[in-house]
Amino acid sequence: MNTKQYDLIVLGFGKAGKTLAAKFGSMGKSVAMIEENPLMYGGTCINIACIPTKTMIIAASKGLSYEQVLNQREVVTSRLRNKNFGMLDTNEHVDVYTGHGEFISNKEIAVTAGEDKIVLCGETIIINTGAVAIKPNIDGIDTATGFYNSTEIQQLSSQPSTLGVIGAGPIGLEFASLYAKLGTKVTVFNIESGILKREEPIVQELANEYLTEQGITILNDVTLNSVSNDGNKPVITADGQNYTFDAVLYATGRRPNTTNIGLENTDITTNERGAIVVNDTCESSVPGVYAVGDVNGGPQFTYISLDDFRIVFGALTGNGHYTLKDRKNIPYTTFLTPPLARVGLTEEDAINKGYTVKTKEMLVATMPRAHVNDNLKGAFKIVVDAESNLILGATLYSQSAEELINMIKVAMDNNIPYTYFKNQIFTHPTMAENLNDLCNF
Repeated sequence: MNTKQYDLIVLGFGKAGKTLAAKFGSMGKSVAMIEENPLMYGGTCINIACIPTKTMIIAASKGLSYEQVLNQREVVTSRLRNKNFGMLDTNEHVDVYTGHGEFISNKEIAVTAGEDKIVLCGETIIINTGAVAIKPNIDGIDTATGFYNSTEIQQLSSQPSTLGVIGAGPIGLEFASLYAKLGTKVTVFNIESGILKREEPIVQELANEYLTEQGITILNDVTLNSVSNDGNKPVITADGQNYTFDAVLYATGRRPNTTNIGLENTDITTNERGAIVVNDTCESSVPGVYAVGDVNGGPQFTYISLDDFRIVFGALTGNGHYTLKDRKNIPYTTFLTPPLARVGLTEEDAINKGYTVKTKEMLVATMPRAHVNDNLKGAFKIVVDAESNLILGATLYSQSAEELINMIKVAMDNNIPYTYFKNQIFTHPTMAENLNDLCNF
């Protein structure tokens, strides 16, 4: 069996891994990038998650047909996938191996592609294998057909007239909203008493109202008894009642993708969720082997994977002091209609942590730009430490929320009091200028 030595080996073509590969390749280091699936060059985000789903949401909002939506998705993902592959393939110091990579020792990975096999050796290895969908533990799920995870459902060649969604988290609700835009009749099965239970009460109330207005049926507090088929149609049995659909999406979480990569042949430690245990520089229990992105059990966002890159690059070059313990105030957006963005604590979170708080809420319907946009849906809320006037958290549920939330993060990171926004000069008419009024209390 052939063996080849590299300065850096990256297992998985995700955000952090590909960026490290490109960076070290540009520095003249020999780099091997291993990716099992040629449709995953560039990682989860651009191929099966953030980029394609948001592309589909925008296309559906324009009134395009299901076929046109799928076509637009493929145009965008293909373009970005090819760009990512070319970024490494054209680097003379980087070799891209398309095949299954599996550890055979702490510093050796065997790559298999058909009948071909090669062993790659390196003192520095980056594990960037991402996460995979968790199949729910429901009787019949392993044999019933017509049940899809969030990756598989994007491959359906024809639009389902009816869609069941198991799970009311961000992925489940985003897909519910997308398919409702396309005219599919959607039913969401939620085992909790309501949706978005970790968000502010006003958001829970408005989101339920808006999703219902879109024609989505939300069943809360359900007990899922089993799943089966009626002919070729998937059936969900919940609380003793049968519900038949053209397709069912299960969106019940994702787990780190650490199976079948040979960790049992190494001294790399994983936790009870299967995530690789890392220190503050993303280094595993084996010195020189790092785990970045979803596989290390951190927040499952592509921008967190990019942040892992910064940490590992700094650690490997000796030029950085930023580590996981310095990471704070992670914003996120759930792409409902309108988008829901949050950073920091809710009011309830802050009170439970012992803060004395002051808060303010504003309905989007009171905001001038919202009338210009002809989109009055949503609300803003800010939570402030009454003693220091520092921002503890903010929720923005509106058009452009995914952009505005980043401004709040910058203020929080730099200990800028909420009163800064009260007196800041913003352009008009914009959604940002409403931070003047939100912080005027």
